[in-house]
Amino acid sequence: MSFELETAANRENLRRVAIDPVSRVEGHGKVTLLLDDAGHVKEARLHIVEFRGFEKFIQGRPYWEVPVMVQRLCGICPVSHHLAAAKALDPVVGAARVTASADKIRRLMHYGQILQSHALHFFHLSSPDLLFGFESPVQQRNIVGVAAAYPEVARQGVLLRKFGQEVIRITAGKRVHGTGAIPGGVNRLVSREDRDLLRADADQIIAWSRDAVHLARRLHETNGSLYDEFGLFRSHLLSLVRADGALDLYDGVLRLRDARGLIVKDGVPCADYDVHLREEVKPWSYMKFPYVEALGPARGWYKVGPLARVQNCDFIPSPLAEAERQAFIDHGEGEPIHAPLAYHWARMIEMLHAAEVIRDLLDDPDILTGERMAEGPRGREGVGIIEAPRGTLIHHYRVGDDDLVSYCNLIVSTTHNNQAMNEAVRQVARRYLDGRQLTEGLLNHIEVAIRAFDPCLSCATHALGKMPLTVELLDTDGTPVDRASSPPWGPPWTS
Repeated sequence: MSFELETAANRENLRRVAIDPVSRVEGHGKVTLLLDDAGHVKEARLHIVEFRGFEKFIQGRPYWEVPVMVQRLCGICPVSHHLAAAKALDPVVGAARVTASADKIRRLMHYGQILQSHALHFFHLSSPDLLFGFESPVQQRNIVGVAAAYPEVARQGVLLRKFGQEVIRITAGKRVHGTGAIPGGVNRLVSREDRDLLRADADQIIAWSRDAVHLARRLHETNGSLYDEFGLFRSHLLSLVRADGALDLYDGVLRLRDARGLIVKDGVPCADYDVHLREEVKPWSYMKFPYVEALGPARGWYKVGPLARVQNCDFIPSPLAEAERQAFIDHGEGEPIHAPLAYHWARMIEMLHAAEVIRDLLDDPDILTGERMAEGPRGREGVGIIEAPRGTLIHHYRVGDDDLVSYCNLIVSTTHNNQAMNEAVRQVARRYLDGRQLTEGLLNHIEVAIRAFDPCLSCATHALGKMPLTVELLDTDGTPVDRASSPPWGPPWTS
């Protein structure tokens, strides 16, 4: 792979080009390129420049506050953090298994989140590049431009997201930062009136989702030389799967495939994630680099998210989405598809699956009546893993006898994809920018590669401790009074 483009030699003699900020993504990040006098790329890095500290300030809080607190990591995928935290804290209240009603309402909430997030990313953030071209006029590459040139595509994208947001509102209490999931279950059932409101539109949502899959598929099939090669690199694939190997975005066991499609690890219980996964720290990014410990950091990194999930599972348990998955698999001609732009096609297949699941859950009487809470012997620790829109999301907590959180570890989807995004950036830089006169359109190729992963950079910058962080205290005239730093290779907070 292109690890040699991670750190250049003689960096002080190279020209620096920055894409700051990366646009049409959630959160703040930048890309830096170092070029020699001939314009050849010697270094390419994706930097996450935010810092949020959630893993530390969750500690010392009552555990029942956590599912509401952690979703403030993100305004785009708050439901994912809300549910992962609730799942992790179920054992603390003794809920080894939540009730049927709670499980189905949580799933309804989650698949509403999948649908709205996938619609937002594809139609609002990525379709301008895909429909107009990577070097099209910058004034056109936005949702307003899409609405002008493709009004029905834009309209369906808006209404698909609106439907997903309504599912969230009805199950969580609010469209953003709701309270529906609590340790041990849920705090509300679905009313018949709300169920009927959603059910009236469910079939149309499925039809529009299917149209979106076909749009993404046509883009690949009409320009295969671009879509199959752009930013291409190969890696392992990681995701949850159901016990029978089916796609399951809410629960399951961990499965890892290698770059050729062979299963390396399977059936790994969620509680054992920390036996297999480690996180490497590098001094130039606030975001960590996860890898499979048995394979080491050089070979053990992987991709997560839609592209991994639709190929890691054995089947999708909804008929329309499974038929589309088969077409996607056939496109690979016996090999896993690794091209970053294929994320969009896989993402739309998952959106169709979410629409089918939502329709089926709306017909289930358990969401209208039944027990909301489960309980049992008190526990002290829990792990909740969920497939968020962007990929595998891990929440791990320990709770003391005083009901306060004593330990918090979060590995979010975008963090899992950190090395993969950097690889895509380096491949694109080498193919399209090396030795050429840089233009806005060429630099947008780098952003296109990053957007394919649908990164949530806010979510990915939660850690505190072994990371490069410096705090300076200045007096009123700006004179330094004190300085403390936490280098990535040493103990935290050394002066």
